[in-house]
Amino acid sequence: MSRKIQIYNTLTRKKEGFNPIVENHVGMYVCGPTVYGDPHLGHARPGITFDVIFRYLKHADYSVRYVRNITDAGHLENDADEGEAKIDKKARLEQLEPMEIVQFYTLSYHKAMESLNCLSPSIEPRATGHIIEQIEMVKKILENGFAYEINGSVYLDVNKYNEKYPYGILSGRNIEDTLEGTRELDGQSEKKSSVDFAIWKNASPEHIMRWPSPWGEGFPGWHMECSAMSEKYLGKTFDIHGGGMDLVFPHHEAEIAQSNACNDCNPVNYWMHNNMITVDGKKMGKSLGNFINLEEFFTGNHAKLDRAYSPMCIRFFILQAHYRSTLDFSNEALQAAEKGFTKLMNAIETIEKISASENSTFDVNDLEEKCYSAMDDDFNTPILISHLFDGVRIINSVKDGKESLSSSDLDKLKSILNTFVRGILGLVSEKENNGNNLTNEVMDIVLKLRGNAKNNKDFDTADLIREELDKIDIQVKDGRDGSSWELKN
Repeated sequence: MSRKIQIYNTLTRKKEGFNPIVENHVGMYVCGPTVYGDPHLGHARPGITFDVIFRYLKHADYSVRYVRNITDAGHLENDADEGEAKIDKKARLEQLEPMEIVQFYTLSYHKAMESLNCLSPSIEPRATGHIIEQIEMVKKILENGFAYEINGSVYLDVNKYNEKYPYGILSGRNIEDTLEGTRELDGQSEKKSSVDFAIWKNASPEHIMRWPSPWGEGFPGWHMECSAMSEKYLGKTFDIHGGGMDLVFPHHEAEIAQSNACNDCNPVNYWMHNNMITVDGKKMGKSLGNFINLEEFFTGNHAKLDRAYSPMCIRFFILQAHYRSTLDFSNEALQAAEKGFTKLMNAIETIEKISASENSTFDVNDLEEKCYSAMDDDFNTPILISHLFDGVRIINSVKDGKESLSSSDLDKLKSILNTFVRGILGLVSEKENNGNNLTNEVMDIVLKLRGNAKNNKDFDTADLIREELDKIDIQVKDGRDGSSWELKN
């Protein structure tokens, strides 16, 4: 299937037609988590965003190598060149080995991604498993004259780099602006300039994770891991690099500089960035007290949560906004997403129960093309979802006898829903996704008891069940093929 996909490229600030370097093959690298804490909503958004992109590219018959890293070394507290390593600090506070911290939170992240129905990447390299590659890259940058060593640390010389390559092409910053926004900090005085950044860092005595190098014992700079691992698995130049918008500067800007300084070529053709999630209009953060991890969403165990929300509700909530848009969390927004998701799943169940007619009153082929067009337009999931709800409306109208679908169109609509809802959006029923979710089973029992009451002409009991369910926003519908239920909009 040949599709003309448009991708918004952060590098050029515009949508561009997607043309992979190798025909029918895509190399995609996405920045994964630094594994020192519980996975949270900020991890869920890029996880789900690039999972959908991965799914759609594969559906479009591309062979996709999806690489997502695990950062288990080199990431300092303030994302710069000073302070304690995040994993070292966590290990010290918990009185554990750093790799115990890494293992625990890597497994926690994997569990969360699995619950959100995110496919595993093709390759998931760790920074600690690629120290040799990072050292070799540092050596080459030094040889090319774009870095300098001092006191066992190696820094990329941004001013020297800028003489040959434009620094700041991704973020839109120039050196002068960057200098104005920086200040000298303790431990940075050895740099030639405050804009220079570490590509190898000398380990202080208290730094636990360290490796031998030509410059003494130390550890790679945070930015170096992604440059080295993306090159190893995708080549010196590859198709797509993704991550959160907060990584544009300094992380991704540094990646571009490192790769140019090493290989004399831009590493990536299409840079893609998902926007942030806010809570009540404010950026989510531990210091603001509005930080909610995914397990708290799933259990409801947080002061800002009215109740628990399922992984599929979270996934649907995220997909309701375009990945480049800011997404604001509230209980009201999640509850609306839950109702929308339930309505979509109910329609998928309903379509299996409706009967075909000789003729159709709805153009199913037009719906299919609209769905593909939405995804071709920079993976526009909210527009896709709106088209899918056109399908939901038709299904409910056919069930109520107001519309009709021929046998072939009915099969086509089933295929569209299966392709886009399950295959591309990755949405599955709670029953499929969570064996402990008993909602569907309980409702089946309730409707059966109500049906028995009606058969026994105990209409008072049947009406009471309907009324009590209505009070908790569950609507019971009676039809020719029996009773069904759905959450009210």
